[in-house]
This record gives sequence, structure tokens and C-alpha cells, in this order.
Amino acid sequence: MNRSVAHMDLDSFFVSVERLRDSRLNGKPVIVGGGSDRGVVAACSYETRVFGVRSAMPMKIARQLCPDAIILRGDFEAYSQHSSIVTEIMVDTAPVVEKASIDEFYLDMTGMERYFGAWKFVKELRTKVVKETGLSISLGLSINKTVSKMATNEAKPAGQLQIFHGHEKDFLAPLSVDKIPLCGKITTQTLRNMGINNIGVLSKMPLKLLERTFGKLGTTLWQRANGIDDSPIIPYHDPKSASKEITFEKDTTDIDFLRRVLIKLVEELCYDLRKSGFCTCCVTIKVRYSDFQTFTRQLNIQMSASDMVLMKHVLELFERLYERRLLIRLIGVRFNKLVRGTEQLNLFDGGYKVAPLYHAMDKIRDRYGTNAIGRALNVDLNKRNPLLM
Repeated sequence: MNRSVAHMDLDSFFVSVERLRDSRLNGKPVIVGGGSDRGVVAACSYETRVFGVRSAMPMKIARQLCPDAIILRGDFEAYSQHSSIVTEIMVDTAPVVEKASIDEFYLDMTGMERYFGAWKFVKELRTKVVKETGLSISLGLSINKTVSKMATNEAKPAGQLQIFHGHEKDFLAPLSVDKIPLCGKITTQTLRNMGINNIGVLSKMPLKLLERTFGKLGTTLWQRANGIDDSPIIPYHDPKSASKEITFEKDTTDIDFLRRVLIKLVEELCYDLRKSGFCTCCVTIKVRYSDFQTFTRQLNIQMSASDMVLMKHVLELFERLYERRLLIRLIGVRFNKLVRGTEQLNLFDGGYKVAPLYHAMDKIRDRYGTNAIGRALNVDLNKRNPLLM
């Protein structure tokens, strides 16, 4: 049986939510992002894109390209709430749903042809989302994730496109290579330097040549250019929280040591969040004293998966909570109210400068383990071995 995979993507999601809240923004150029020149664009309306404005662009450049744009700081809590509403509609209606990000979904419609017709089903689902939320959403349907996502991108904004089985390569061939998911600027430029400008040419390149040039990425590029993608739909599961705590071998009042432990816990939790594609909207710390009395304190925050942002909140909470100056037996950190989100949520007011650093550090941890890299102030924690997990 051929697979049937749908992809749905909310159009300019942050801007769409802002327009629901203020209809005066309709039809006007809108940018959501950091207010200063050091910030970046998190989302932009289609009215700004004709001037060349794009997501993740430095705000300074965006202002120059579209000086009449309305700049909004953004409300992550509102975006999360609207995303949850759309997610609930998807999960309640479709057989299998994967939430790829705060505004992007994959649906496994395999086998639905014999009952309702997959295309008819997802079109009606798209209409339902628009009607019940007021948000614009685009749709693509094909035999796999890659082709469906690219179909959605071609259908945007507020469109829908079905790629019939056997016509994948015909659809992909004329498209520019930079439209392949995960084909970044450097990869695109390398391909163009090789004389490969469209996907049709890429699909006919010798696989060994691409592997020599790009390594494992070369195999992925060749497969995607030929419409091949066997990656499964991962059923949506929204965890409620993520936490880590440490019980000390010896109770302590060493404030400097306790702060370093908290920083290490935050680093590890942030890595887990980013790896799973989540952000947190609530931070909680836990302290258990030598007499076994346990206290917690929490703080609602704007959604984030940034080490620096969450470390600041955790340390502030600890300063407010640790008033008894007694020996501490256990300390812990919990991130609550987890929501799906990508790094674009953390690119405000200079945050874009550390996003590549987080990405590089996470890749090192993926390969060598969570203790392979971290802040210098914690380099001796493992050697000291004062902890029992």
C-alpha cells in the first residue's frame, strides 16, 4: 500500500495571531521580532516579503528593506495558546498527527482512501481549522514528508496542493535546489558552484559524487531530489514537564557550589528541550534541607529553551528561596508548561548570536555525551564527584 502523508503549515503564524488580536494590522506590512537593531525577525507578513524581508533576518536590515513595516515585540503565550487550539483540532480529527513545530504538522493518512479519501479528508480538516481558529493554513499531500512539505511551500499562502503517486519527480524537477528542506545557504551555494541549480539536475547526479562532496548529506540530498523519504510520522505526545534533581553525598551550604550545580542542571535540561523541539513557559526549583523539609518556588516566563535565559531565572528563584541558610540535601530544577517551539522563539535582541553556539554545543553532546562540553566554571564537577543522582 502506498503511503499517504499530509503536511499542514500555518501561514505567517505569529503575524496571523497578531492580526486576530488587532484587525487594524490586516493588509499592512507587519514584522514580529526584537525591537532593537540587534534583534532579528521571528515572523513577517507577506506584505513585507515583497521587499525581501525574511525570517531570521537582522532587524536592522529588515527596517532598511521595509521602513514602513509595523514592528511588534510578540506574545509567545498567545502564540502557544493558538497553537494548542490547532493541535487539539488536528489530534481529535486525524488518525495520526505529528507536531513538528509550533505551527507545522504532519498527518499519516495511509489507508484513508478506502473510507473517505485522503485528499477530501485533509481538505475538510484544513477548512475546519480556518473556520474554528480564524488562522490561515496551507496544505500539501503526497507519499512522504519531504514532498508534502515542499508541496505546502508551493501552495502558500492559504493554498493546497496534492502530488499524485508517481508524479513526485515531475513536481520536484523544476524547483530550485534551495527549496529542499534542510538545504542551507552553504549547501545551496556549493551545489550552484557545481552547476546544479534545480532539483531535476540534482536527481540525475551520480550518488558517489554527492557523497564525496557532502558526506552523508549527499545521500539525503539525492534521495530527496528523487522524492524518496521513508521517515515515519511520530505520533504527537506533549510532555507536561522536564526535570532533574541531585541528592548530595554530603549536605552542603556552599552557595558557589550550589549555583554551579543549578547551572549544570539547566544546561542539561535545555539540551533535552532543544533536542525534543520544546520550550518551557514555567521554571520551578526545589530545595530539600538536611531535616528533609522540602520547598519549591516557580515563575511563569516567556517560552524559551535558551541556557542563558533560563539560568538567570533559576538562579533568581534560588536566591529568593534559600533563606534558611541550613544544610541542603537535595536541589532540583523543573521546566513546566512545555510547548512545541523552534529556535526562532529565542532569536530576539541579540539571542541570534548564541543560537549557533547552542547548535554547535548540542551537536558535540549528541556525539560525545552530555558531559562532553559545558561552561568552564563546572569543569571540575565530575572530577569532584560530589553527587548522587
